[in-house]
Amino acid sequence: MAELQDSTPNLDESCFRPIDENSLFVAPRPKHAPRILLLHGSLRKRSFSRLLNEEAARLLHRLGAETRVFNPAGLPLPDDGEPDHPKVRELRDLVTWSEGMVWCSPERHGAMTGVMKAQIDWIPLTLGAVRPTQGKTLAVMQVCGGSQSFNAVNQLRILGRWMRLITIPNQSSVAKAFMEFDDDDRMKPSPYCDRVVDVMEELVKFTLLTRGCADALVDRYSERKESAEALSQRVNQRSI
Repeated sequence: MAELQDSTPNLDESCFRPIDENSLFVAPRPKHAPRILLLHGSLRKRSFSRLLNEEAARLLHRLGAETRVFNPAGLPLPDDGEPDHPKVRELRDLVTWSEGMVWCSPERHGAMTGVMKAQIDWIPLTLGAVRPTQGKTLAVMQVCGGSQSFNAVNQLRILGRWMRLITIPNQSSVAKAFMEFDDDDRMKPSPYCDRVVDVMEELVKFTLLTRGCADALVDRYSERKESAEALSQRVNQRSI
């Protein structure tokens, strides 16, 4: 049975590696504050997804993080602009800068908004040799105009997985968001507010735990194998 378990003729042994525990547990720990980017999914003057992100940013500051909030106003639709558009460059630079993100969208017609999706669609899986999202952390939140729903956060989780982000288990969905903020646009004390605190605490913890070993966490056999095959083809190809 042991021979059967250890027999793996279908593997490329040059690309298969044992787990390097040192790269996970003894990796150098960055000393700077965790860098968190917050994206919201509404352009309204009184946008509750923006207001919720601003509350989250205040909490993140209290927890020792550095934050940036991206304003999606002026961002072109995907394929209706070029990657060198100023707002696209700004967004991509912020994603590259960040070590974690918060995505907060209203739920509209049972889904995230087009504003939210457009921002994510402008974030590429690769920028040259850099993968701007891979191995970084993500927290997802949504605001609802009516009763509590989880459609938007569920969709955001799918996108986070697709973008190879480490999406934390906790999340926030604020029902009747228009009732949860006062006249100064500050969130009122409530169980919804408490949950946002929980989510930000968890995000900072996961970011601190993973940012020093993110490269090791996302080092994949299939990609090492693909890279080796691509290199072999390039080196061995006949001159034209």
